[in-house]
Amino acid sequence: MKVLLAEDDKNLGRLLSVLLRKQNITVDWVENGSDAYEKCYSDGYDVLILDWMLPQMSGVELCQRLREEDYAGKILLLTARDTIDDKVEGLNSGADDYMVKPFDVQELVARLNALLRRPGQYTAEKIVYGAYVLERSSYSLVYGTQRIELRPREFKLLELLLNNRGQIIPREILQERVWGINNDVTENNLDVHIRLLRKKIMALAEENIIHTARGVGCYVE
Repeated sequence: MKVLLAEDDKNLGRLLSVLLRKQNITVDWVENGSDAYEKCYSDGYDVLILDWMLPQMSGVELCQRLREEDYAGKILLLTARDTIDDKVEGLNSGADDYMVKPFDVQELVARLNALLRRPGQYTAEKIVYGAYVLERSSYSLVYGTQRIELRPREFKLLELLLNNRGQIIPREILQERVWGINNDVTENNLDVHIRLLRKKIMALAEENIIHTARGVGCYVE
C-alpha cells in the first residue's frame, strides 16, 4: 500500500510515517495542502490521509477540489473535530472515511485496509493507444519507460479523445465534457489546454497524436 500523508504537526507526521512504514506501508509526508495537491496525482497513491486543518489549503478544501476534478483515489480525513456536524461536513466534502484524533495506529491501518477492499466508483483504469498507456490511477501518460503527469482537465481531454479515437469531437462537446454543461470557459481556454497537452506529449514521445479539424474540433486517429 502507498499513502500520501498530509499533516502539518511535525511530531505527529514524523511519528505516523515511522509507524505506518513498520506496517509495510509506503508513506510520502507533506506538511500543507498545496504540496498535497501537487503530489496526489503523480505517484499512484492508494489512499490520501489528509489532516483537516492544513495550512495553505485545508484538508476539507483539498478533498472538495479533488472530487470536483473527479480524482479517482480514496481519501481519509484526520481531525480533532468530533461533532456529528463535523463528520457530516467531512464526508460530504468527498472523504471516504473520517478519524478523530487521538487514535490508535492499528485502527488507522485497519481503516486503510478496509478502504482498499471497498468497492466503488474510484477504480483504476488504463487506456492503451499504441505504445501509450493512459493511467487513471496516477493521472499519467506512459510511453515505454517514460512517464508524464497530467493535470485533471488535460487527463479528461486526452481520455475523451482516446475513447473516441477516429472520431472528431466538436469543440462544444469537449468544453461540456471537460468543464461541465454550465461552464463559462472560453474557446481560448480550451485551445490553451490542448496546446499544453500536445506540448507534454511531444516532450514524451516527439509525436503529435492530437489533430485539429479546423473550425470543428479535435481527434486522435
